[in-house]
Amino acid sequence: MKKSYKAVRMERHHKRFGGNGLNLVSLMDIFTILVFFLLVNSSSVAQLPSSKAVKLPTSTAQQLPEETVILLVNNDQVLVQGRLIALVSDILATDGNMIQPLLDEMKIQAQTSLKENAEEEGLDVTIMGDKNIPYKLLRKILATLSEANYTNISMAVMKRSDSQSSAEEN
Repeated sequence: MKKSYKAVRMERHHKRFGGNGLNLVSLMDIFTILVFFLLVNSSSVAQLPSSKAVKLPTSTAQQLPEETVILLVNNDQVLVQGRLIALVSDILATDGNMIQPLLDEMKIQAQTSLKENAEEEGLDVTIMGDKNIPYKLLRKILATLSEANYTNISMAVMKRSDSQSSAEEN
C-alpha cells in the first residue's frame, strides 16, 4: 500500500526533529529547589527549647506559643536566651522586687527587638519556669519584666493530653 503525501511528509518531519522527551534535568532542578524550600520552612515556633533542669507544669491550653524572648528559670539559675543572668540564691537573698542583672539584660533584648510600637504595646516574653520555683522568685521576675516594658508575659507549660485530664478529674 502506497503512503499518502501527508503521511510521507509527517514521517520525514519526525525523523528530522525526533520525538523530544521530557527534559529531566530541569524537572530535577525544580524538585531540588522545592525540597530545600520545604526543609527550611518546616521549622515550627511551637517547639520551645527543652531543658532537663526545668520540669514545666501541665495545662490543657490549646494556644501554641509564639517566638519571643525565652526566660528560663530553674531551681539554681535564671537564664535569658540561654545566657546566665543570675543565681536564684542571690536573687532570693536580696531585698526589693527588682533583679538588676535581669532588668539590664531585658533592656538590651528590648533594643534588639524588631517589634514596632513597643513603647505603647509592650514586648513579649515567655517564662519557662520549673514548677517548683518559689513564688517569691516568680514575683520578683514579673516585677522586673514589667519595669523593662515586657507586658505580654506568657508562661510555658506542657500540654496535657485529654486522657490525663479526664483521669485527674475523676
